[in-house]
Amino acid sequence: MNQALARRAADHLERMRAGQPLIHNMTNYVTVNFVANMLLAVGASPVMAHAAEEVEEMVSLSSALVLNIGTLDEAWLASMLRAGRRAGELGRPIVLDPVGTGATRMRTEAAQSMLAELSVTLVRGNASEILALAGGGAQTRGVDTADEVEAALEPAARLARERQTVVVITGECDAITDGERIWRVHNGHPLMGRVTGSGCAVSAVIAAFAAVEPDPVSATASALACYCLAGEMAMEGEPGPGTFLVRFQDALHGLTPDAVARGARISEM
Repeated sequence: MNQALARRAADHLERMRAGQPLIHNMTNYVTVNFVANMLLAVGASPVMAHAAEEVEEMVSLSSALVLNIGTLDEAWLASMLRAGRRAGELGRPIVLDPVGTGATRMRTEAAQSMLAELSVTLVRGNASEILALAGGGAQTRGVDTADEVEAALEPAARLARERQTVVVITGECDAITDGERIWRVHNGHPLMGRVTGSGCAVSAVIAAFAAVEPDPVSATASALACYCLAGEMAMEGEPGPGTFLVRFQDALHGLTPDAVARGARISEM
């Protein structure tokens, strides 16, 4: 593991908490409360707004924008595109979470249209979602993945080059690529995947780090390491999913830069 990258993650956590960036989340109604609470726990400030009449103003007040298509409809898509265009004009980081891409044509086309029309800073999805976006043969089960991170790595790098964005594949061992660099984050625990909203929340946490660190690869690695290290800490005593959920939030809130510098496991390929 790269100790310099672990120390950088600790520095990013300190900088993010000092800045308390306001993150505008256009996220799905299944996980909105969890996402907001996890942003507060890590030290950022959340705002949830999707009405077309206000999204441009809200983006102007915010430090980053998260577009999550988990409970998509035509009105939400129009608002997301509107917010994304304004974020691009202002130079705000945009994180796209293409939930369920590959499961239905509507989701796939919506995610592809956002990538084509907006200045998306990074895309964060599971292996199946990334494969579907890259035009590969993804296997999906609703919004869950049936593919491994390794299967999506080369298509992700190609997608990053073609769209000039950063692609993040989360799974057993997370991968981040801008088409040239590939970084891996080895922190985490399998029970994190048994909590509804863990992926949605990590996209928002990534946005908070991207709001203070201009290199999206580095920002993402730091965010994932902090988030997943908190997941490891929450597993002490082997709790069930319900108890884990509370401990996870507490662990993220109590995470210190020193703990990150010691415990973050980030590598470069």
